[in-house]
Amino acid sequence: MSSTILINKVSKTFGKKLVLNQISLTVESGQIYGLIGPSGSGKTTLVKIIVGMDSPSEGNVHVLNTPVPKLQLLQSIGYMAQADALYTDLTGEENLAFFASLFKLKKNVQKERIAYAADLVNLTADLKKKVQNYSGGMKRRLSLAVALIQDPEVLILDEPTVGIDPELRQSIWAELYRLKNEGKTILVTTHVMDEAEKCDCLAMVRDGEIITSGSPSELKKQYGITSLEEVFLKAGGKQR
Repeated sequence: MSSTILINKVSKTFGKKLVLNQISLTVESGQIYGLIGPSGSGKTTLVKIIVGMDSPSEGNVHVLNTPVPKLQLLQSIGYMAQADALYTDLTGEENLAFFASLFKLKKNVQKERIAYAADLVNLTADLKKKVQNYSGGMKRRLSLAVALIQDPEVLILDEPTVGIDPELRQSIWAELYRLKNEGKTILVTTHVMDEAEKCDCLAMVRDGEIITSGSPSELKKQYGITSLEEVFLKAGGKQR
């Protein structure tokens, strides 16, 4: 297995506030890697550094053996932010077509990818509606469709299923597994423990530090408990 994402001793400060402290982790190709932790733990800051939207104060990041930030990398990364970055005065279809055009997809490929992404997130019937008329959950689903539009090698999803109903959440995870089996690498942040169970590997983040990492079964075995929630509480307790 080769490494798709390499994070080496990354720290980030905003003013005097230390948000990330000496984070190092490796995400292998074909892996679903979960960053788990409460709001404000530093997960989103780390994700923004991985995609090149922010720079570390110390340390470095490589994605697909390329130092970040690098403009060409954006062709290979699908990114879903926690806050929906959509054009609300356009329809769902126009949003998808706009983002597809940024990746210079041919018209026929664009059409196929829009149909695939809209179907995956159950928005086909709503593509002609303006996004300003979408519910919060529909906007999250459209943001996920945007992240998948260019068939990226690496998917980075920040809280992708917040506000999405359980049935659709299940189908999205089924698709993430399918993409993983195709060899795609997926990094997902979540604070939902049943989603953490679905990841191949987890890093538990608290107060800007990785407090423990491993597969869900390894972590439960290591701490001698059956619930990831308890692992998180126990691992965090050891930090204090």
